[in-house]
Amino acid sequence: MSDPIFVKVAFLYVGSSHFENDLHFYRDILGARLVWGFDRFGAKVAAFDLGDGPLVLIADHLNSPSTLPILEVDDLEEATSVLTNRNWQAERGPIEIPNGPCYIFHDPSGNRYGLLQNVRPSAMEEAYRDPQNTHRIL
Repeated sequence: MSDPIFVKVAFLYVGSSHFENDLHFYRDILGARLVWGFDRFGAKVAAFDLGDGPLVLIADHLNSPSTLPILEVDDLEEATSVLTNRNWQAERGPIEIPNGPCYIFHDPSGNRYGLLQNVRPSAMEEAYRDPQNTHRIL
């Protein structure tokens, strides 16, 4: 058996067709804690803590219904090298997301995943705590 490549599932990135309704549902109906939320660059994204496990991110720029698990690795270059040697192919990337570089790929059934090196683990939380940030969703 080979060494593990993945550290954890960092996020579940969920498409939202009605962002305000979904924001209300996660925060007020499910009682999830809003960790951060932003309306920036033409997209609305909010992160919720639903308990143990990854944050759930609702995003109006993703098709709905959809869920895109974001898998964290310690070293993106090493992980992509190992996976490429196993005939893995990236669909897109590397792209920069707030937490760091990321590749998008899919499994044989077409399910999409992200592969992330989390070089800025608190980027969104820090930006959200900034009272001067006018893009925050409260």
